[in-house]
Amino acid sequence: MTTTSEAHTRRSGRLMLNKVPEVTIWFWVIKILCTTVGESFADWINMKLGVGLVNTAWIFTAVFVVVLGVQLRLKRYVPFPYWLTVVVVSVTGTLYTDILTDQLNVPLWISSAVFSVLLAVVFGVWWLRERTLSIHSVTTLPRESFYWLAVLVTFALGTATGDWTLELTGWSPGLSVLLPLGLIAAITLLWKFGANPVLSFWLAYILTRPLGANIGDWLASPKVAQPGEPTGLALGTFTTSLIFLGLILATVIYLTVTRSDVTETYEATHTPQITANPHRERIALAGFGLLAVATGGLLVWAHSQPHVGPAPETDATSTVHLAPGQAVKKFPPAKVAALKALATTSLKDARSGNASGAHAAAQSLRDLWDADQASLQPLDNTGWTFIDAQMDQVLKTFGIDHPNPPMSPAHQEAELNTLLTDMR
Repeated sequence: MTTTSEAHTRRSGRLMLNKVPEVTIWFWVIKILCTTVGESFADWINMKLGVGLVNTAWIFTAVFVVVLGVQLRLKRYVPFPYWLTVVVVSVTGTLYTDILTDQLNVPLWISSAVFSVLLAVVFGVWWLRERTLSIHSVTTLPRESFYWLAVLVTFALGTATGDWTLELTGWSPGLSVLLPLGLIAAITLLWKFGANPVLSFWLAYILTRPLGANIGDWLASPKVAQPGEPTGLALGTFTTSLIFLGLILATVIYLTVTRSDVTETYEATHTPQITANPHRERIALAGFGLLAVATGGLLVWAHSQPHVGPAPETDATSTVHLAPGQAVKKFPPAKVAALKALATTSLKDARSGNASGAHAAAQSLRDLWDADQASLQPLDNTGWTFIDAQMDQVLKTFGIDHPNPPMSPAHQEAELNTLLTDMR
């Protein structure tokens, strides 16, 4: 499954040295590091800088096109551009899933199903054209193009299935790390037993995304939060991103110097292990099936257990009453101005009939408000609670974080006007 004829290689395009690193322990370490920093860095840009989800997606799509163009022009594997592409594609794939979920309100189970089918289509077309899905034979431009397309879809799929798991179970990020970690360990054992190496690789590759994302959320989330909200080590998204970017840079420098993950170097220093055994592959395939059934059973059981959901945020309106402007009096003017700008944009779009623009601005408003909670709430808990309650009323009119469909523009305008009055 990892070899092709010379004639077929000539039909596939310009022959290069393998463009993908050898799958060693370093491959998996840096892959998880890239996934974690991708998650935390995207959150930082989206929420802390107030760029917004859609704008962040556009930014990273453009960056992805640029770095992928550089990677595709190379004739061999070079650690820095390769792993930079992985970091960027991890963020980009994650953002596409987040847009479906947060902007378009597509249920996570539908996103998971769609991306699963899309990945199957990518693999199917790749196999029909190249007769191999092995990353050890990414030696032509078409094969590398299929490879990066598959990587992009695996990140989107990993995001959808990972978030869906959290939604079903209500697990904290720290606890949620154990599921993908355990599944990767089980896949490794089945591969050692004799499972198909290509299938084992791609299954583990998909699972590294929820593993890395959960690690990032666990490190960045506050130690104390409202019921149903994630808790962690309170490092914050920026600090988490810096730590993991440093670890990635150190690892890439090591790999650049030693060339220990270059396929040609690895093959020259290691004895090939030919372990193909059709009988063992069939047994391992059944093992994968049992693993899937067991995972499904675990998720069904966890979903049936009582777990805490997000705390309702509407009670404050009946207990807290403040004059216009009083709630934000102790908040930094720059932060208040940023919030008011997004609320004003949403209001203008709602008035002009631009429903998608109003929804996107409201989503960005929510993201910025959530990102500023850690800095604003300690300044004035009463004021923060008051604005938070009104913010929830605004989000409800757009169907954001609420099960109801979007309300009429008149309702949206009324709640936005109230919010702007409270923040004037």
